Amino acid sequence: MVNPHTPRHVAVIRHMAFEDTGIFGEVLTQRGWTVATLEAGIDDLAPALREADLAVVLGGPIGVYETDRYPFLNAERAALEQRLAAGRPTLGICLGAQLIAQALGARVYPGGRKEIGWSGLRLSEAGARSCLAALGDQPVLHWHGDTFDLPAGAQLLASTDVYENQAFSVGGNVLALQFHAEADSRRIEQWLIGHTCELSAAGIDIPALRARSHEVGPGLRAAGTRMLADWLDRLAW
Repeated sequence: MVNPHTPRHVAVIRHMAFEDTGIFGEVLTQRGWTVATLEAGIDDLAPALREADLAVVLGGPIGVYETDRYPFLNAERAALEQRLAAGRPTLGICLGAQLIAQALGARVYPGGRKEIGWSGLRLSEAGARSCLAALGDQPVLHWHGDTFDLPAGAQLLASTDVYENQAFSVGGNVLALQFHAEADSRRIEQWLIGHTCELSAAGIDIPALRARSHEVGPGLRAAGTRMLADWLDRLAW
């Protein structure tokens, strides 16, 4: 049996500075893994996505279909396609999940409604048997307006009343999360500042979102840590 704590190299693809690995980063470093963060749109992502033991593709406020505005998305998707075809361990969060869905041939599109705030998940039978079971009744942070169709061959793990496709897996090595289980509520102010235009346009009560984050965020720290650790321990290296 492979030791889950064997040192490994992790490539983190970041699309904006404050949407980082959050509490997930703590799990990775506690395992003694080497974490290298690459900046999407600036760095060449292909070598890292090809060679890293684990790739973590993070969120951001752009749409995967906005390639006319952000041409780097084409190269990012192409590199992801190659990694996924090889079955390499890959975790996508929010925009990262949408990029995985697109790379697997699924449609990604505006959902017509913003889902921003803290709420729980409705786990499928497969989700209840997966690492997402660690989240239980724990509210997670939602922050998106786009959604995606479930890729062919993927297994739906979680839904909400707003959007059906919230998490899916492909085999044992690919996990896509539309929500933010990695969010560190102690740094929520960065999100409130950085996304102020989106929050205002969506009519979100910022003080209420701040208060809710401080209320339920500590629970996510514990549950999200367990979720990621469980997923990492199940990976087929």
